[in-house]
Amino acid sequence: MLFSEKIMRGAWLVALLSILVIAFGCSGQRGGEGVGGGGAVRLQGAGATFPNPLYQKWLSEYGKANPNVRIDYQSVGSGAGIRQIQEQTVDFGASDAPMKDDDLGKARGGQLLHIPTVLGAVVLTYNLQGVEQPLRFPPDVIADIFLGRVKTWDDARIKADNPGANLPAAPITVVHRSDGSGTSAVFTDYLSKVSSEWKEKVGTGTSPTWPVGLGGKGNEGVSGLVKQTPNSIGYVELAYAVQNKFPVALIKNKSGNFVEPSLEAVTAAAAESISATPEDMRVSITDAAGANAYPIASYTYILVYKDQKDAAKGKALVDFLWWGIHEGQNFTKDPQYPYAALPAEIVRRAEAQINSVASGGRALRTAQ
Repeated sequence: MLFSEKIMRGAWLVALLSILVIAFGCSGQRGGEGVGGGGAVRLQGAGATFPNPLYQKWLSEYGKANPNVRIDYQSVGSGAGIRQIQEQTVDFGASDAPMKDDDLGKARGGQLLHIPTVLGAVVLTYNLQGVEQPLRFPPDVIADIFLGRVKTWDDARIKADNPGANLPAAPITVVHRSDGSGTSAVFTDYLSKVSSEWKEKVGTGTSPTWPVGLGGKGNEGVSGLVKQTPNSIGYVELAYAVQNKFPVALIKNKSGNFVEPSLEAVTAAAAESISATPEDMRVSITDAAGANAYPIASYTYILVYKDQKDAAKGKALVDFLWWGIHEGQNFTKDPQYPYAALPAEIVRRAEAQINSVASGGRALRTAQ
């Protein structure tokens, strides 16, 4: 009898353990899925290479403070980022150039919002032996270099603004982006404003048909080509020039002043444009009128759907964006990340955009 009781008790314990295992297995708490119970929310973003150095820092620091949120960002260019958010293959996209109405209409998940994150400068960098002082370029010369009309470094028009520079009698090798690029969109937007010939023959866009030059993928690719190609010139985001210790040119602005691409000069360009910035935040700040404004400056944006299908992911995303436009701005003070912080008025407008993000009609963040 005692032996039988032991068998029955053993069988009962095995059955109970089996029930618990099955119940736990059906609870949905699998590694890397869901929220709560130790699970992690995973977000995937893709897009602009322009802000990538800063975004990687953001993800590292935010991840330390929020270990239950895992965010991956792929630096694939603004064009690819726009396509992926349109097709809903990522949770957020990123672009330096605001999306056009036609592109917004192709978004499969409804209304896309533009959340500005920081400001940056597109700079001209070059590889010239024996040239120590930063070169100076007026807008018409920049346009004609990239049109292929100014062909050599000792051209009289370049020498006119750089009388002390040891300019070689060598052909200029132009380097540009080969992929769909927000950096290209910013640069060609500027060229279209300062050169009627450029506007007519090439125009503005993420993937223009370049008249001359070599193509590199991403800001990284352009930086690499300039570095390995003597007598070359290309355009990159300022952070890439700083990290590679490249020289950067001073650009003559709309007020007639040659301006260094400093963060103060980028902020000045934004300040000139705030009154003209629409509520949806899609704005161009190139060729700004201020005396101290750097003329090839831009916001960079994270693109998110206003209606989030997954509430847990949407909540994690809006919390990260809120952190980015507040605590994340502090990293612009680090010389490693030469981006300009958002003006206070733009932060206020970005807050309103983030507060409008909802899931199933329910706001994911309480308005503040």
